[in-house]
Amino acid sequence: MRLKLTIRGRLTLVYGGLFFLAGLVMLGVTYVLVSRQLLTGVAVKATPIDPVQGRTVDGTEPDLLFRRAVEITRDDALSALLTQGGIALLVVGAAAVALGWLVAGRMLQPLHQITDTARRIAEAPAADRSLHERIALKGPDDEMKRLADTFDVMLARLDRSFDGQRRFIANASHELRTPLTLNRTLLEVALEKDAASPEVIQLGTTLLAINQRHGRLIDGLLLLARSERELTERSYVDLADIVEHAAGDEVKTELAEAATLGDPVLLERLVQNLLDNAARHNLSTGGWVRAATGTRNGWATLQVANSGPIVPRYEVPALFEPFRRLTGTDRLAGSGGAGLGLSIVRAVARAHGGDVHIDPRDEGGLVVTVALPAAQAWS
Repeated sequence: MRLKLTIRGRLTLVYGGLFFLAGLVMLGVTYVLVSRQLLTGVAVKATPIDPVQGRTVDGTEPDLLFRRAVEITRDDALSALLTQGGIALLVVGAAAVALGWLVAGRMLQPLHQITDTARRIAEAPAADRSLHERIALKGPDDEMKRLADTFDVMLARLDRSFDGQRRFIANASHELRTPLTLNRTLLEVALEKDAASPEVIQLGTTLLAINQRHGRLIDGLLLLARSERELTERSYVDLADIVEHAAGDEVKTELAEAATLGDPVLLERLVQNLLDNAARHNLSTGGWVRAATGTRNGWATLQVANSGPIVPRYEVPALFEPFRRLTGTDRLAGSGGAGLGLSIVRAVARAHGGDVHIDPRDEGGLVVTVALPAAQAWS
């Protein structure tokens, strides 16, 4: 298993390694200088010499005794130098490594602040939920400060972009609702006239159907914009209760408690969209829809499965994108949907701190699983 060190650990190792290397070089240079100095500067205590024989009292030659004394003294001094110097190097080196660890942590503290802010934004239930947060790093105008300021500028631009997108969707949807309502009223009045010909009635009926479809599209856009906003209030909701009330007789259910905290209206729309999609995009004959709820590992889950044509796995991600539909099959063609069903489901799930996952069935159809934090997980 490969050991992965943090930047702080690597900086400490580099600093400590350089310190020990410099200490070893200094100890080696000191050893050489002291060794040379001892060759010329060591004094030997005089030993009595016999005047008759010209030798010392113990019988050794004076020069030999001098050289031996010098060597013994030099070896002892150098040995003491290496021993004491090595011990001192280890003690001071350990202190230097500990100091390097503290200094590296202090120097990397701004980077930790940047990382923590980025993590909070990335882990927010909705992608644009915490873009209003800023690092606001204080300190000297160094590389870390410039990095934090650049990150803040990027967050500000993203925040303005997402906020402008939400406002545009909401405003455009509200503006489009007025003429649609007026057109529907005029068509209904025209169809109620006794003098209306069959052609006019057929045309009016077709226009009313188109008007209703556009109305569903606008309602979906409004709900999608609302789903991507932060939830300010949460209440106790059991997904099993919603499925029980929303599922028709044709839906086979297996319901267990799946309590979460959230917006009941949004969660009801999430369940209704899944059931409607499963029924709409199903086999014309012999199809089935199943819904199951439960709690597992701290998550309240809702699973909706249906029969239907085989869906390629590589086309599954496109199902979450607004107005994107599968091509090459009749699964979505002419279904009358607005193309926002699963987009709303994912937006609602993420707004509640959860997510949605789709698995194509080998026999055809899909299995859609929604996981939301269980009620006790929020307490």
